[in-house]
Amino acid sequence: MDRPTPAARFAAKVRPGPWSLRRDCPGPCHLWGGSQNEKGYGAFWLDGRTVKSHRYAYEQAHGPIPAGLEVDHRCRRRACVAPAHLEAVTHRENVLRSTNHVAARAAVTHCPAGHPYDQANTIRARDSTRKCRACKNASARAARRRAREDRLTAVEPIRPRTTSPILERAA
Repeated sequence: MDRPTPAARFAAKVRPGPWSLRRDCPGPCHLWGGSQNEKGYGAFWLDGRTVKSHRYAYEQAHGPIPAGLEVDHRCRRRACVAPAHLEAVTHRENVLRSTNHVAARAAVTHCPAGHPYDQANTIRARDSTRKCRACKNASARAARRRAREDRLTAVEPIRPRTTSPILERAA
C-alpha cells in the first residue's frame, strides 16, 4: 500500500473556517485541524521533523520563504493556513501588525501631555523607549527651580532664642 504524499496528508488536516474580519484577507480562513504547539500554531510532520503548518502552506503556494522574512497571518488567526492570508514580511512589520504591547506603543504618536513624537522632540532612551524632549526639559526646569527655592529659603535657627533675665541684665 502506498503511503500518502505530504500534500495529501496536509490537505486532510485542513478544515474550512470562518470568514476573516480583516479587509485585506480575501475568502474564508482554512483552519489547521492537526496538532498545534503551545502558542496555537499548527505543527506538521515532514521529512523526519516538525514544521509549522502555515510555513508549509506558504512554501507550497508561493515557493521558499525569502531570507530574513517570516510568514505573517494577515487574518490574525494562528491556526489559519489559507495561502491568500499568508504573507512574507520582516519581523518588524510582523510585530507592528499585531495587537501586542509593542505594536500599541509604536502606534502612539503623542506623549501624554500632547507633544508629538517627531524627529525634533523625541529622545531614545537606553532601553530603546521614546521620551518626550519637551516634557523632559520641563521636568528638569522644575527640579532646578525647586532646588534653587530650597537654597534660598530662610534658614530657621537651631534653638529659639530665650530671653533670660541674666542676659537682659548683662545688656
